Amino acid sequence: MSAVGYDLWRPLSACGADCLPADGHPAAVPVTRRAARLLAVLGMLLAGAALAAALPLLPAPARRAGCRVWARGTARAFGVRLVVRGRPPRGRALLVANHVSWLDVVALFAVAPARTLAKREVRDWPLVGLLARGAGTVFVDRSRPRTLPATVRRVADLLRAGRQVAVYPEGTTWCGTVDPVHARPRPGFRPAVFQAAVDTGTPVVPVRIAYRCAPAGVDTTVPAFLGEENLWRSVRRVLGARDLVVSVTVGAALHPAPGADRRGLARTAESALRLMPVWKSGT
Repeated sequence: MSAVGYDLWRPLSACGADCLPADGHPAAVPVTRRAARLLAVLGMLLAGAALAAALPLLPAPARRAGCRVWARGTARAFGVRLVVRGRPPRGRALLVANHVSWLDVVALFAVAPARTLAKREVRDWPLVGLLARGAGTVFVDRSRPRTLPATVRRVADLLRAGRQVAVYPEGTTWCGTVDPVHARPRPGFRPAVFQAAVDTGTPVVPVRIAYRCAPAGVDTTVPAFLGEENLWRSVRRVLGARDLVVSVTVGAALHPAPGADRRGLARTAESALRLMPVWKSGT
């Protein structure tokens, strides 16, 4: 792994290209299957664009159901099997998850369709940006730290309105499997967004996302989206993966006391996430 530092606003992990499997790895599926998956994914993206246009007109239960069905269909189009552990929250909640890949968003959406906090650059991604805007994503401009308080207030407003909001407080992606103590983004969960949960008395729900190749039964870095890697290259690697499984494990809710320290809450949530079991025998 490459040694990469971090600053206060843009935390970085030590993960780099050497954490990723080489192109043409043995687990890859035939080219014809990759092409079929790509066509299916494009179809789901187009369906998602239509769904995004319709979302503002739908009642809340229908919006959540539509987003969940779309996300599960998109995972299947990629050839990814979804395994869910635990019970997603029914009411308002701040969902905090580790961050490995762009695929995390699809996996989490398939379990708990929530408003997502994402970097501003996602707005400009082809079709994906349209879907993100239609789903009510809250975008954060990491090049302008002064906008962070306004972003936290926006998250708090959504929580007060009874919404679920999903965030990735590590602030960046990492491979998720190799030497986790050193590869994990430093200095850990960013505490700012936890203030929204404290201010609104909203439960914080840790969610752990993990990937493995089913036949071998070992964790994989195939879906990881790291550093300066091109999005299309990462998508191609997932399209070619054989028997890729994503596990979404929902932990017990943490209930912040009035006036709780957001840094302490962030550390508690991070510790709870790290200790959560992901796989069972046979999965």
